[in-house]
Amino acid sequence: MSVSSHQVKSFAHVVREGSISGAARRLGVSQSAVSQHIANLEATLGAQVLIRGRDGVTLTPVGQELFQLADAYASLNQQIEERLRGHAALDRGHLTIIANAPEPALSLIARYTEQYPNVSVDFTLFDWSSAMQRLQERRVDIAIVTEPTQDADLFIRPIVRARYVCYARRDMGIAQQPQISLQDIAAHTLILPEKGSLTQRVVSKALADYGVRPHRLVTMTTFPVMKEAILQGIGIGLFLEASSVGESALAEIPVTELDTRFTTCVVVPKHKLGLRITKSFLDIVDDLRTDQHSTLIDHTV
Repeated sequence: MSVSSHQVKSFAHVVREGSISGAARRLGVSQSAVSQHIANLEATLGAQVLIRGRDGVTLTPVGQELFQLADAYASLNQQIEERLRGHAALDRGHLTIIANAPEPALSLIARYTEQYPNVSVDFTLFDWSSAMQRLQERRVDIAIVTEPTQDADLFIRPIVRARYVCYARRDMGIAQQPQISLQDIAAHTLILPEKGSLTQRVVSKALADYGVRPHRLVTMTTFPVMKEAILQGIGIGLFLEASSVGESALAEIPVTELDTRFTTCVVVPKHKLGLRITKSFLDIVDDLRTDQHSTLIDHTV
């Protein structure tokens, strides 16, 4: 018995989506059909490729060896279908996009969905380490990540360069200053993301380098939670400038010691570059850069 294209595509999409049900929705088939394809694939290989658990699926060693080939096959198969259909417009499709901050990801997605209303988008925020892991595992179509790890299998396009600033409520005294130091920040409760984020790594190193110990450290999960915590008066935070849509109640204050600029990029696994749906998103990125009259938008405070 030989492996069929349905088995390979089902396997690739189960790993991409993280579940049998997600793969079924993406492929437009029943969950039982996807499960059967996986079972037949495992029977042909004589080995298990997936371990199903409460939190989704995990690849076995055999599955890990097979996935990159299966994902590349599924992408190539999609390219062939697009060419055969010869459609001039994207009348349907699906993109999985991740990022390590709300902006500029959401601005790009807003532009994209306005231009391509029939393409569905799954968007999730991850810490930097998790985002890079999902990219390296080829489990996403597009990632918008700050300072991505260089990888020969990834296409990387820089879009935004920014420095770290202090986010504080405008009714706080610190928010009235045109610029502050890490020592000024030390007098307050400092909110940082959990380990795995670029921000945690950069800020922790700066605090250690300058011998600064904050009054209190509070760690939280995602950017939206941290931003809400600042608005609730729990403390102040350090983020890349323009990481979200401006909030009238929040001030972004430059920090003297944090003047290095970091580059946020759109990252795509190279085997997905031939897909029309991926290229259409990159076209939106190019349009944004053209609107800004620059190949690299440089935020300045």
